[in-house]
Amino acid sequence: MAPKFRVIDTGLREGRANIAFDQAMIEAHQAGDVPDTIRFLHFPKTALIGRHQALSEEVQLEYCRENDVGVVRRITGGGAIYFDEGQIGWELAFHRQSLSISTLPELTKAICEAAAAGLSRLGINAKYRPRNDIEVDGRKLCGTGGFFDGDTLFYQGTLLIEMNPADMVAALKIPAQKLAKRDLESAEQRVVTLHELLDGKVPSKDEIKEHMLAGFAEHLGIETEWGEATAREEELAKELFEEEIGTDEFVAEIDNPGAGDNVKEATHTGPGGTVKAFLRLEGPNNDRIREVLVTGDFFVTPPRTILDLEAHLRGALVGDLESSVQEFFEQADVGLLTIQPADFQKVILDAARS
Repeated sequence: MAPKFRVIDTGLREGRANIAFDQAMIEAHQAGDVPDTIRFLHFPKTALIGRHQALSEEVQLEYCRENDVGVVRRITGGGAIYFDEGQIGWELAFHRQSLSISTLPELTKAICEAAAAGLSRLGINAKYRPRNDIEVDGRKLCGTGGFFDGDTLFYQGTLLIEMNPADMVAALKIPAQKLAKRDLESAEQRVVTLHELLDGKVPSKDEIKEHMLAGFAEHLGIETEWGEATAREEELAKELFEEEIGTDEFVAEIDNPGAGDNVKEATHTGPGGTVKAFLRLEGPNNDRIREVLVTGDFFVTPPRTILDLEAHLRGALVGDLESSVQEFFEQADVGLLTIQPADFQKVILDAARS
């Protein structure tokens, strides 16, 4: 018998409220209060940073304040994105055994290929591109990412229907060299919208969603049935919003990590993304880790992995860092989608030696 997935559409919600509902849905699913679920969601103008990113390095905060652009920290990793009503958010929350696929890379491939198949029903040639994009003729149409939290997989994506790249550039803190006109044009060439692909003849959002559901049903081997968000999910989302996710403190939890005295830092960019390390040393010979902070646009699972790594390295000798990082990843039950242990090892060692 095919696994059954509830389908819900929670409509247009303020950005932090949307993310609070994400966490509520995960917790309700873990508790057995809700079934495996596909959710569609919509945002007003919003700048969303990844779970491990430094706020002030990613967002034009003054511009966002002056132009009513919400600023939000996601519970998933990855890079900063700009979201508005010209996009559709889609996500799945389900038990790791539901699809008989246990690893994050394999699930990413399966989900992205299913979404691409659904979008191709619109008359476009959508394809999965490793590690976590959906493209048409080499141009990005959907970005995706997710993680395991216990036995629950949470996976989400964004679909570009219409987009003004100038809005994205204004809201996000893109390096100065990318603000030149030629770079903005090249950025437009790297992404594509349904509006462009379909010569402006874009179906309704409801029709697009039905095509995506057809792709999920056929290629994931599931049954889908429309339903509603539960009172328990809404209650949990309200609590999470008020106590954590909706607060400025949560959004700015990682912010300007290089400030202060005696902070050593390094950056490493590889095929899987950018990772940064910030260290403070202590001891008579300044050779012991007092504290370490790791940031970046990478995806790891479970979400607590980076906090556990940082705690593991506190008190370690600089001379033992390489083996300490290796030991952590050998012993931890960690899933890595876009980055490898060697990337963390390199950037932490580079910071210590800077």
